[in-house]
Amino acid sequence: MKFAVITHVQHIENADAYYAYGPYVKEMNVWAKYIDQLYVVAPLHKGTATPIDLKYEINAVDFFPISSFSLASPMEILRTFFKLPGILFMIYKVMRQADHIHLRCPGNIGLLGCLVQIFFPGKPKTAKYAGNWDPKSKQPFSYRLQKKILNNTFLTKNMNVLVYGEWEGTSKNIVPFFTASYRESEKEPIEIRSITCTEEHKAPVKFLFVGTLAQGKRPLYAVELIEKLLKKGYPVHLDLMGEGAEREKLENYIKLKDIQKYVHLKGNQDATAVKEAYKQSHFLILPSKSEGWPKVVAEAMFWGAVPLVTPVSCVSTMLNKEERGVLLDLNLEHDVSKIEKIILSPELYFHKAENALNWSRNYTLDSFEEEIKKMIQVKIN
Repeated sequence: MKFAVITHVQHIENADAYYAYGPYVKEMNVWAKYIDQLYVVAPLHKGTATPIDLKYEINAVDFFPISSFSLASPMEILRTFFKLPGILFMIYKVMRQADHIHLRCPGNIGLLGCLVQIFFPGKPKTAKYAGNWDPKSKQPFSYRLQKKILNNTFLTKNMNVLVYGEWEGTSKNIVPFFTASYRESEKEPIEIRSITCTEEHKAPVKFLFVGTLAQGKRPLYAVELIEKLLKKGYPVHLDLMGEGAEREKLENYIKLKDIQKYVHLKGNQDATAVKEAYKQSHFLILPSKSEGWPKVVAEAMFWGAVPLVTPVSCVSTMLNKEERGVLLDLNLEHDVSKIEKIILSPELYFHKAENALNWSRNYTLDSFEEEIKKMIQVKIN
């Protein structure tokens, strides 16, 4: 089977191998186990892979590089106008050769893929919509347009669109789905970490942020939560793993508030280091503006950490409201009060952590792989 993936994910060519963002490649390697040839249409440059990048495991990769583009300014729009014909032709050419078409959405390249796939109604297709499918959420026009095309059974035929959560008003194209990071074989026994915060003894309470240091992830709010807890006398520590445009702003804020001993920017870390951090942490903080199925939340839960997350997309379902974590409302005083309540109640913390661990361990790469087999109609003898 010739399997074509159309994606905006930036790729790196190094020593005759292709690398890209680790969670994406890890997932694509599962799909690739059941195909003969992988066609990748994506932006590509030569360079050195970073700790968060992984390599495609399949050897039979044909890469079709295209330019990335943006509509953020008049100049970018003008440049895009000249790039589009070549990008559209490349997508069409690869789709015509493929036996199965796979779109990665949302994104600018995903939008073009949504448009071009209309011309191939007879080919089996899948799309992974990794963003927020909630029809009531405020999203960019391009995201809303992708959702409309994918949901439309006249324009989009023979397609399974994998989305996070179950939503009203969806067509037969839409398949509620999940994602995963760990195998059944990785289910190590976990002893829930205790919290001791009495007048006599205050053990460190460890918080973790994992993600891009970007405004959309609100890493500064995570730091503000810790600062507030420190002022109240709690022995809290926060590690932030990731890089991004907000790093300098965070560094300045941490220095200004003189909390360098308690808040540490760790930069990008590989999967092993992140896993060890989950195992050592009591809480994961992710106050995002938007998510699909946030992998870092499910990963942290897998290792017994309690997530503190904004109620976007299907996050409320993941947390079963607040049985498996805490939903942040971005009111600093209110959110700090919620966290205090858990810190001061070891029984409540244990209850949430145990529920989180038990739920997340239902979603492994093994179960994910079984569902993928069905999607690409592989018959296992």
